[in-house]
Amino acid sequence: MGHREDLLEGAKRCLLEKGYARTTARDIVAASGANLASIGYHYGSKDALMRQAVIASSEEWGASVAEVPSAGSDARAADADPLERFAAVWDNVLRRIATEREFIAAQVEVLGLLPRDEGLREAIGEVLPEGNEGLVAIFEGVPDTEVDAEAARVVGSFYQALLTGLMVQSLVTPDALPSGEDLAAALRRVTAGEVLRKP
Repeated sequence: MGHREDLLEGAKRCLLEKGYARTTARDIVAASGANLASIGYHYGSKDALMRQAVIASSEEWGASVAEVPSAGSDARAADADPLERFAAVWDNVLRRIATEREFIAAQVEVLGLLPRDEGLREAIGEVLPEGNEGLVAIFEGVPDTEVDAEAARVVGSFYQALLTGLMVQSLVTPDALPSGEDLAAALRRVTAGEVLRKP
């Protein structure tokens, strides 16, 4: 790897170990083995490098979620029952959320910074449509190229909302996360218009 790649890998490590806001340029240099001047040369600034680290980490995490088969891998096939596939994919995602707390904490920290960091907000906003597309592809069992723009916008936003909420919930009440089947049951209830009351 060259200095540019070393810096990005170092920044990703710092993101997990120290968080976004607490990482300094010197931390990145120590983690990467590169020199301080190379941050400006390759990325323009430490903030630009950290933004790239957030995006690269998220993309890698999403790709790894898509690649790892879940216990219900048959249910993830494109021709499987949609709610069974929905539950199986969420079970896989929820396992990752439960076991990769440093990554989840970094993602949630970044969400909290968005209102006050225009550069970070713009950088994430640029890749969000691609992330939505990727989520639809994962949950529908199809290649990214088969997801149309409207599905990415509407359905992808739905998956993003669930994913973000579950990430936050995992940090607040990690022992109370729903299962994939719980989420599927909730979706069945909502779409069926069921109203369950206490006896």
